[in-house]
Amino acid sequence: MSAKQKDVVRFQRANFTVSNLEQSYQFYCAVLGMTLTFEKDSEPDSYSYDVFEIDHKHTMRFAILSTPSQPRAMALTEVTEPVLGAAALPRRSAIVLDVADVDAVVSGAKALGLKVYHEDALETHDGRHGREVGIVDHDGNLVVIYNIQDS
Repeated sequence: MSAKQKDVVRFQRANFTVSNLEQSYQFYCAVLGMTLTFEKDSEPDSYSYDVFEIDHKHTMRFAILSTPSQPRAMALTEVTEPVLGAAALPRRSAIVLDVADVDAVVSGAKALGLKVYHEDALETHDGRHGREVGIVDHDGNLVVIYNIQDS
C-alpha cells in the first residue's frame, strides 16, 4: 500500500491583519456566516511578528474562522497597537468568496458602515454568469463576493 502523495501546493487559508477581532467578527461571522473556530493570544515568539513586521513589544491575538464546508478557511491577526494605517492603494490583495446570498451580504456590510462598491456583472472563463461586489472591511481589507446564477 503506498502513502498518499502530497500535493505540490495546497492552499491552507488567507490571513488578514485587523485592529479589533470583535469588530471583525461582526462582518466575517455575523454577515458572511463564518464561525469562530479558535482564538488565542499570540506567543511572544510568534512568527507573525516577523512576517507582518510588527514590533515584539506589541501584543497580538489570533483567530481562525471556518465555513461549514471549509475548516480553518481564514485567519485574523489582531494588532491593536500600533494603530493600523490606511491600506495602500492600489490594493495589493483580496479574498474572493462565493456567497449564497449577495443581497444579504451587501445589506449586512452596509449596516456595519463598510464601503461597498457597485455591483458588477460577472462572466467566468467558461461562460457562466453571475454577480460580484467588492466590500472593504473595517481595516481596509478587500473582500470580493460573488454568486454564479444557476443555469
